[in-house]
Parts: sequence; structure tokens; C-alpha cells
Amino acid sequence: MGNIGKNLRSHNVSEGACEELFFNSPLFMTDDPKHSTVEKRVAAFGVTNLQRRLTVVFTKRGKLIRVISARDMNKREREFYEKAAEIQE
Repeated sequence: MGNIGKNLRSHNVSEGACEELFFNSPLFMTDDPKHSTVEKRVAAFGVTNLQRRLTVVFTKRGKLIRVISARDMNKREREFYEKAAEIQE
């Protein structure tokens, strides 16, 4: 069970919102080596169906994705996301 409910309680981000992020574009991902000591972690930057900009840190276990943390993007992450989206267009 681990993190189920933690992101909703801490950051008001539901599991459904985390899932939406992976189906919407633009979506940018980067490795998170600083926090990948036990298992490889990846940070995903994207939007929900309602255009809420989220940062979701996850790990892949087999065919499943385990969300470690999900929250609204901070200022630096929003700037990165906007710049990357402009380049992609």
C-alpha cells in the first residue's frame, strides 16, 4: 500500500490526476539520479486533463508504475516545462 493516499493528503493530487499526466502532452521526463540510490527514479512533468501542471516522481516495477511523489510544479519546474514545450512546438 505504501504511498496510496499520501499525495492526496499532502498535495491534493489524486491517483487519477497522476495517471492523466502520462496520457497528455506535452510530457517531459528526466532521470532522478540524486534519489535513485535503491531503485531508478524518474521525474515526469506534465498536465492533467484540467491543465494542472504536476511533477510526478515514479519508479517502474515490471510493467507497473509506482508513484513516489506527486505535487504541483514549483517555479523552476514550470519554467523548464514551458521552455521545453516551446522548443517542442
